[in-house]
Amino acid sequence: MAGVDDRLAELGLALPTVAAPAGIYVPAVRVGTSVYTAGQLPFVDGALPAVGKVGDGPGLVAPALARELAATCVLNALAAAASVLGSLDDVVRVVKVTGFVSSDPAFSGQPGVLNGASELLGEIFGEVGVHARSAVGVAVLPLDSPVEVELLLEVVPTA
Repeated sequence: MAGVDDRLAELGLALPTVAAPAGIYVPAVRVGTSVYTAGQLPFVDGALPAVGKVGDGPGLVAPALARELAATCVLNALAAAASVLGSLDDVVRVVKVTGFVSSDPAFSGQPGVLNGASELLGEIFGEVGVHARSAVGVAVLPLDSPVEVELLLEVVPTA
């Protein structure tokens, strides 16, 4: 398999700069052969492309847009992981994706929104990207973000 950077380039993607923490935490932590990312919002160039609750109707973030934003969260999470790994080529397996969707009370399509994250991980990592997942609807997220995603990655042991 080509390196992860090569695969990202094939997909027309690049890892963004790691977003500065909005509180007292770090973007990612490595513990043995695991990397845990903090929840990542869909920042693009330091700004959220959309805010508000996900749902169908006026004044809500459309589920299709939220799905794209979930993929953006994945890129931000991978950038956070790369900041502690040096190279995403060290990823052995995407173990778990936890996604949060700021949901209108009538919206129950959280799994479809999080498919944006899961599909991108599959496109980048192939079989290594197949993972367990939780898709949770919540009342509100930091900065009124529509989505937030965190990753648990298995990585090669350090020498």
